[in-house]
Amino acid sequence: MVEHGDRAPRRFFRHGSGSISALVFAAGAVALWSTNALVGKSLLASHPVSQVQFLQFTGAALVFAAIRLMSRERAAPVAAGAALVPLAVGFIGLVGTMVLQYIAFASMPVIEANLVAYTWPLMVAAAVIALENPRRPALLGLAAVVGFIGVALVISGGRNQSWLQGDLVGYLAAFGSALCMAFYSIMVGRVATSPDRLLLPSSLIGVALTFLWCARDGFTWPIGTGFTWPVGTGFTWPVGTDLALGLYLGAGPMGLGYYFWSRALKLEGSGKVAVIAYLTPIASTLLLTLSGERLTMTAIAGAVLVIGSCVAVGVERSEVENHV
Repeated sequence: MVEHGDRAPRRFFRHGSGSISALVFAAGAVALWSTNALVGKSLLASHPVSQVQFLQFTGAALVFAAIRLMSRERAAPVAAGAALVPLAVGFIGLVGTMVLQYIAFASMPVIEANLVAYTWPLMVAAAVIALENPRRPALLGLAAVVGFIGVALVISGGRNQSWLQGDLVGYLAAFGSALCMAFYSIMVGRVATSPDRLLLPSSLIGVALTFLWCARDGFTWPIGTGFTWPVGTGFTWPVGTDLALGLYLGAGPMGLGYYFWSRALKLEGSGKVAVIAYLTPIASTLLLTLSGERLTMTAIAGAVLVIGSCVAVGVERSEVENHV
């Protein structure tokens, strides 16, 4: 009888342990993601997007490969068709999100691109309303609408009463990045593939694609060899601090950031951990502001609406999961 009565506390303990682990993983992802825009901004000031992205995917591939080597999990045999689903999830979530995000960074003010790209929680909320049966759909819908109004204010920027101060391609890329990350966050918990197996193939594809992108742009090796890629403008390859920062963007925000976030979602779903994820635009915007980036009062009002609506969505989804 005592043994039977002990089962509930044991289940609660295991569940609590999983929740704590999920929150730790999510906090680690947010800490790394918060530095992404700031470090990316510094590299894009002197290097083309293609080079920064190549270093990112290289660093991420090294991290995912190391995690894969240290993992003792054996992959279960799957049919070729079934393997395409996790490959698509990883490719859209990793390659789609990061490439579009950095095109946005290079095409418009980084602080604004960062805020628009982090509207993916609002897109997840819209998907929940459309595909699931939320307890309070009106509240989720209102939060999403308020958030997108905030995005409109950020885009308007309040500069000379005109809209789209950056390149239109940048705004479209930022929205595309948010869509890709929303898709990944919804799907990653629904595929049985482990995060390292999900992300390693996509990072290797990213390495190959961005290398071809670098070849198209052209680059010059800085080692005194005189070798220049025969296509493009002949950008100098990053060395020293820039090389280290580029690899950090891959190993940190892209590599460990995605791995931690994927582990958190698989452990806890997208309820409680979502609240922590919504701290990313707050922390990253603060770091960009400290580095000298500025928002107009109109854009600041928009940023407050975006961040506030993200937090509201996160709290609502966390309460739903607690209720369940």
